[in-house]
Amino acid sequence: MGRPNRATRAAITQRRADAIDLKLAGVDWLTIGRKLAADPAINSDGIAYPQGYGIDKYRRGLEPPNDKRLIELACKDVSKALNERTTALEENTDELRQLMVERLERLFFGVYRAAIRNGDYQAVDRAVRIIERSSRLLGLDRPVRTELSGPDGTAVKVEAAGLEELEHLINLAGSPRGDGEA
Repeated sequence: MGRPNRATRAAITQRRADAIDLKLAGVDWLTIGRKLAADPAINSDGIAYPQGYGIDKYRRGLEPPNDKRLIELACKDVSKALNERTTALEENTDELRQLMVERLERLFFGVYRAAIRNGDYQAVDRAVRIIERSSRLLGLDRPVRTELSGPDGTAVKVEAAGLEELEHLINLAGSPRGDGEA
């Protein structure tokens, strides 16, 4: 089976978008699978969904996909569509990040000149803030190192508890029902 043509790809993209819309609306996986099935005998609308699940079997007059397979296909469609959207969003984010860096560079040029030539302290402050923002945007700042410490700055002691000790602690805390039984 070769690469699908443009019309087929468009129909598959639409099916995936419909699957996401249905899932966002709170529809369960089996209902999504049936609604997007190619075979009118199992399609919940009683129509042949274009490029629906089991389209190849439907065209050859074979049995439609079972419920388990419909669920798998619906899950796969939603997963692929979300993955494609995430990839597109990441690409757009990179472009937007570059645009913001260019804007900051333009702002920086004028502010930097005023800070250096005129000794304008407000311009110096602005230049530093633009540098800080650019550094964060480009990921140039080092992560802040944080450490946990105990009382008076001492090291935190971590121990592994055995099953007996955990049961003892659970019994001390009481049962969730409050009647002393777990």
